[in-house]
Amino acid sequence: MADYGQFCSVARAHETIGGRWTLLVVRELLCGSRRFNDIRRGIPRISRTMLSERLQDLVRVGAVTRIEGEHGPEYALTEAGRDLMDVVSALGTWGQRWLPRRAEAEDLDPEPLLVDMQRRVRTEALPPEPLVVRFEIEGQRQPRFLLMKEAEVSLCTRNPGFPEPLRVRAHLPALVAWWRGDVSFAEAQRRGIVVEGPRALAKAFPTWFERYLFAGVEPAGSG
Repeated sequence: MADYGQFCSVARAHETIGGRWTLLVVRELLCGSRRFNDIRRGIPRISRTMLSERLQDLVRVGAVTRIEGEHGPEYALTEAGRDLMDVVSALGTWGQRWLPRRAEAEDLDPEPLLVDMQRRVRTEALPPEPLVVRFEIEGQRQPRFLLMKEAEVSLCTRNPGFPEPLRVRAHLPALVAWWRGDVSFAEAQRRGIVVEGPRALAKAFPTWFERYLFAGVEPAGSG
């Protein structure tokens, strides 16, 4: 790719971090992912080759460091990389405020949504005994299982062996609309979320999460 040929720091920074996927890789690292497969889980449409290239680019410019961990390579943001938090936050706020929110018309993947839900569980709000929530997303063959306990929250492809009192059957756009802050949980239920299980647990389910980081950003013109 040709350089922009400008002295301007905006142009120079965009040459470095403005490529496709790059800031999403940074987002995943900011959210705590450290291993290659964990990063890719939050960006399922990136190829393994592209993710490897983007990580190498970020290491080369000093925004990320590669560490030989106990179970293989790990990646962590340097001070320069952590300084991109304001950039990612500004983009998230702008997108939440100014881009249209029509989940039904969006091309959506369930995995990044469920990964974000895993990250934002309020462990202090959970019942005392460990439990698993089964997610059945319309159009997806395989259910997902969210293990929720005080010491660990994990997103799994099969129940790891704990009680499974709740089943969430959801139309993906309805789940996205609630998580993103577009609608209330009650409205999302009317749009296609069904929580099956003991009444008290089903009622408490939405309170177990801190919703999407930018859910509180109101769309432009709403006030």
